[in-house]
Amino acid sequence: MSKFFQPATLASAIAIALASTATLANESTEQTTIQLNPIVVTATRSEQKVEEVPARINIIEPHILEQSPIASLPDLLKTDAAINMVQSGGYGQTASIFLRGTNSNHTLFLKDGIRLNSNTSGAASLPFIDTTDIKQIEVLKGPASVLYGTDAIGGVVQLITKTPEKNSAFVTGEMGENKTYKAIVGADLAEKGFYAQVRGQRLETDGTPVTNAPNNQKASFDQKGFSTKIGVEQESYAASVDYSENQGYSDYDNYGTLVSQNFENESINVSGRVNLLDNLAINARLSQFKDQLDQNDSPDYVYSTTKEAELYAKWQFTPAQNILVGSTFKDIQGEVFSKNLWGGENVNYKESVDNVGYFIQHQYQDNSLSTQLGARVEDNDKFGTHTVGQGAIRYQLLPLTSIYANIGSAFRAPTTNDLYAVSWGANPDLKPEESLAYEIGLDQKLNDNLSFGLSVYQNKVDNLISTQAGKLVNINKSKFTGGEASVKWYQDELFLSTTYAYVQAKNDETNQDLTRRPRQSLSLSAGWDNGEYGISASAIAKSRSKDFADWPSTTPTINPGYVTTNVNAYWQPIPMIKLFSNIENIGDVQYKTAYNGNGIYYVNGGRLASIGATLRY
Repeated sequence: MSKFFQPATLASAIAIALASTATLANESTEQTTIQLNPIVVTATRSEQKVEEVPARINIIEPHILEQSPIASLPDLLKTDAAINMVQSGGYGQTASIFLRGTNSNHTLFLKDGIRLNSNTSGAASLPFIDTTDIKQIEVLKGPASVLYGTDAIGGVVQLITKTPEKNSAFVTGEMGENKTYKAIVGADLAEKGFYAQVRGQRLETDGTPVTNAPNNQKASFDQKGFSTKIGVEQESYAASVDYSENQGYSDYDNYGTLVSQNFENESINVSGRVNLLDNLAINARLSQFKDQLDQNDSPDYVYSTTKEAELYAKWQFTPAQNILVGSTFKDIQGEVFSKNLWGGENVNYKESVDNVGYFIQHQYQDNSLSTQLGARVEDNDKFGTHTVGQGAIRYQLLPLTSIYANIGSAFRAPTTNDLYAVSWGANPDLKPEESLAYEIGLDQKLNDNLSFGLSVYQNKVDNLISTQAGKLVNINKSKFTGGEASVKWYQDELFLSTTYAYVQAKNDETNQDLTRRPRQSLSLSAGWDNGEYGISASAIAKSRSKDFADWPSTTPTINPGYVTTNVNAYWQPIPMIKLFSNIENIGDVQYKTAYNGNGIYYVNGGRLASIGATLRY
């Protein structure tokens, strides 16, 4: 265990905090950060009130992200009922996201516009993405390929980072069960539109057993990271440079034996805006994201690099209408080596794929009507040209009632593994997977404090890439039909929010349920928060789901449903000091997350109780 952060460090911080309280308690405290009318950017690439978006978009808000720095990205995403997060154990273990039932590589992950999906597997490496500098997480549900290109069949998850608003410095420490520790230090500068930010973090844990096999060992996890941001924001122009890196190691289960791997991800993002006229702005971005895995007990490695250049203009040609026109160039590179332990051919390639996308979007918005209409043409040097479109409308039917509808197509391009990993069945003639989705919804405010939402949808995906006779081919068709119902209530310091989600994910050719997709999900959170101290509880429930069968049997195994409950509390006696405590999975429910074969299941990490403190200047 590293000495970077030990329990004594946190104990000292708490002692200092408590000693300082007596002399500084007369100072005012910060107000709660719960957002009653949050602003989102993912749906239209422009700031927009979430209640005006003609689609379902959920926000994991700042107060949730800040209540436990230890919480991993997969754990945070579990709070959305439309997401089934399948993780093969606790910290650092492989995690797959099924948004509205779609595949884990059908959800596009972004960080301030940077693509985080791997070019080899097609999915983002969720356990290795740190959330230290994240302000909020936006989960856009439904197709979004018009604005973002490939992979956005099920939706888009975007991590929005913080931008400094005042001069400050802070240190945070949190310690929990299983010798889990996290320390964060940071400083912000903001002066007359200029800002700078720096963060450093370290997390380590002894971990928990990955499977329910007898005598299964704990899988440890360690990471450390650094990020910095510098920029300027003025009415007529803006520019910023962001850099972040995160690296560490993780144990994982390999057919009953624990092995380890080193990981590293790095992002660079340079962006700018110039207002040529009062109603015309030009935006540009250059970015690069590297995602690397190296095995410690073998020569195997997986490297992925995405380079992007983007230029788009927004023209507000009337007070109620704007047009967004742009182009994106993307170079994706994959490099993989995997030694075949059974004497067959190794996987060994280093290849790249280039594509250029052109998109246009018209948006109309007044007091009662909001529309969105767009199209995209994507030219890929491997699968050719592909066109998608999308249309959406939201109408304020009554002062407290609005309805919306949308229709859109999306696609997912084959990855470098799909095209070049020959011994894994690669096929250079693969076509992109295609989808067409419909959705209608209703939002009803019963009063200023109570609201209700309801939506139903269907998403059909064709040309699914799957294996046939040891080779990847486009054969399968699938259909995802479901709906969501939500209730939100606020009254002074009290709040309550609950969402129920139902999805039927089927193979359209066999009419069988797809694996690892529970049909029913429920999320619930409630609490009391006055800005000085607060307490909240949340619960997540999933129904059972099918998993693969042990050969030669054709009877699928079953992943049982489960319910987990989390409790969070904090006390902020003065703006400079915040003390907090968290209990994840308070009942220590040892639920099965996925089937591993031969009667063995992956299991969750169990309970994690922790305490922490933040000292801010």
